[in-house]
Amino acid sequence: MKVGLFIPCYINAIYPGVGVAAYKLLKSLGVDVDYPLDQTCCGQPMANAGFEEEASGLARRFNDLFKEYDYIVGPSASCVAFVKLNHPDILAKEGHRCESADKIYDLCEFVHDIIKPATLNARFPHKVSIHNSCHGVRELSLSSPSERNIPYYNKLRDLLRMVQDIEIFEPEHVDECCGFGGMFAVEEQTVSVCMAKDKIKHHMETGAEFITGADSSCLMHMQGVIEREKLPVNTIHFVEILASEL
Repeated sequence: MKVGLFIPCYINAIYPGVGVAAYKLLKSLGVDVDYPLDQTCCGQPMANAGFEEEASGLARRFNDLFKEYDYIVGPSASCVAFVKLNHPDILAKEGHRCESADKIYDLCEFVHDIIKPATLNARFPHKVSIHNSCHGVRELSLSSPSERNIPYYNKLRDLLRMVQDIEIFEPEHVDECCGFGGMFAVEEQTVSVCMAKDKIKHHMETGAEFITGADSSCLMHMQGVIEREKLPVNTIHFVEILASEL
């Protein structure tokens, strides 16, 4: 099983530690993982802004770069969801077949559903509150959406429970949006910030020291508000917790 590690551009530029932690975690689980150095943006920002045609070249590049791998794994639910759900249509308009959609996984999903470890070598003696991002919940099924009448599950929670000395919480309105939403945060800044403040408030009400999740974009958005408001909480990507002892 050969895995190509997909590190989105904003993680590469702003949160490189998340990419390093993802690589370390996969290696520790016995995965044959490779990081293609020539990878670039998947095209999500252009498509979200209404310029899908500008994303076509990036979709082709992504498809070509990762086509030889058995799996593609990335620590970003929103970027993984974009490749999985949007690349097929973008490439089909140019007469190309998408070879990535059926084999790309969010890191949480891949570890939980494919690797299925019984234990993890991790210790994080802190209180954490799980942030369920919109893409992760409703497009990748990392947890069950609250609007559906089905038993609740949460794959991030399942993995975090393997971490020693951690205390795990979930906020009120468990899958309410944090307000980032890509271009939404730029075009509707005031509403976006208000949503982030509400979401952070719910996380803080759990008594957590850290807010954790599978999307660095959501965590980045909330961290900005946290720093500006000088709030007594921080954000951390869940893979950094799982790789804490590596």
